[in-house]
Amino acid sequence: MRHAAVQAFDITKVEHNIADQLEKDIAILTPSHSAQHPGDEPRAYAPPATHIRPLPEYVSHRDGVTEIGKLSAEAVVREYEVAAREIEAMGQETARRCEAITESVITMLEDVKATAAQFRKEAQRIFNAIESCSVITEEVRTTCDALKKKIVDDHTPPCLETIAAE
Repeated sequence: MRHAAVQAFDITKVEHNIADQLEKDIAILTPSHSAQHPGDEPRAYAPPATHIRPLPEYVSHRDGVTEIGKLSAEAVVREYEVAAREIEAMGQETARRCEAITESVITMLEDVKATAAQFRKEAQRIFNAIESCSVITEEVRTTCDALKKKIVDDHTPPCLETIAAE
């Protein structure tokens, strides 16, 4: 079995291969009119300095910091600022949702109060009906007792009346 010789990794060759492939891809993707407008070529475009966002007002560079240190610090603080703004936006959204929930809770509480009022009205109706039945029942009992007494008094033979009187 023959062993293939392992070639050393040549980073320069890899970089040239990547650059060549990128140029081919850019040539394919670039419209044909770019030769007429050289400023429209992808390589000719550089974002203007005005697109650089200023630092947040709560930070400033110190004296003696290297350019790499400044750029690193700026990148980090900008990412934190973006996150802080997203947190504030989430807070606003949460507040908006809470307001909507509060409005629906207020409406729900009004419905609950109306339902409770209906239950109280129904309880009062049933209470009055029970008491009315109780009064009628007592009147019926009193009438029945009086009628029984009258029947007994009207139909009692005289001999029993003298015995009952003794």
